Amino acid sequence: MDGPRFVIEASEASSMATNSGLSLLQLLPTLVKSAQTLARPPISNYHVGAVGLGSDGRIFVGVNLEFPGLPLHHSVHAEQFLVTNLVVHGSPRLLALAVSAAPCGHCRQFLQELRHASDLQIFITSDEQGQHKPSNFKPLSSFLSNPFGPFDLLDNQTPLILEPHDNGLSISNPKNSNCSNLCNGNRESCTQNGFQLGELEVEALRAANNSHAPYSGCPSGVALMDCKGKIYRGSYMESAAYNPSLGPVQAAVVAYVAEGGGGGYDRIVGGVLVERQGATVMQEHTARLFLKLISPKCEFLVVHCVSDSNG
Repeated sequence: MDGPRFVIEASEASSMATNSGLSLLQLLPTLVKSAQTLARPPISNYHVGAVGLGSDGRIFVGVNLEFPGLPLHHSVHAEQFLVTNLVVHGSPRLLALAVSAAPCGHCRQFLQELRHASDLQIFITSDEQGQHKPSNFKPLSSFLSNPFGPFDLLDNQTPLILEPHDNGLSISNPKNSNCSNLCNGNRESCTQNGFQLGELEVEALRAANNSHAPYSGCPSGVALMDCKGKIYRGSYMESAAYNPSLGPVQAAVVAYVAEGGGGGYDRIVGGVLVERQGATVMQEHTARLFLKLISPKCEFLVVHCVSDSNG
């Protein structure tokens, strides 16, 4: 894992396992130390790495992110990063993960938002002293007994994290979205209801439509642009226990770290949040504070959305 790599394609993962004489499961723990070097924990200096196997055969990396000047609950845990990385890259299911330290209660609860969560296999490398045997993987249910999760509040048909969502949202007043000068005109556009929408608005709306917010009914999404014009999308993801929920701006920053080549946050120059006006759960003020501290020159705009008549 040379450089800041956060996804290993299925063919390469298979070759790595074969060349090492390991199964894909056995390969995961061997990558954890490399993953830890990619963490960004300037407050604690405690590097956490998580490496997961998707059902499509790809391997995904997650690391912890901390942000000086922000309250600690704005931090992103490695397991949350890992799940968000799967969302960003469209992987349908997380089968197993190896992590450098035991998942905290916060992350055990967050992982409950995955379908078949109790079957998720977890390997803690700090416990195993180099013994990378498949039998050393344990199900999430052994770490979180008597869980409270989505099926205590939702029916079996409600999509969970990693499953397709369509929240049926559109921009409420695109003619007046006032985004024409965002990022010095570095934008593409599309048409909605006869009006032109910038690429950031389009991607933030796409993120909001993929948001997992079944408990509050307040989906939202963020799109960030870096100084080279590349866009990173993040969807709000709720937990049945509320507090482990991951905000859309943090999710977009995860996408930036995973896909942006390791640059500093000051390279983020523009951002758009899409959410409903007056929603019970609003992201605007938190997102403004977050971006002001990590990238003070970032232009940030909020665009309000409504539910489509057919949504």
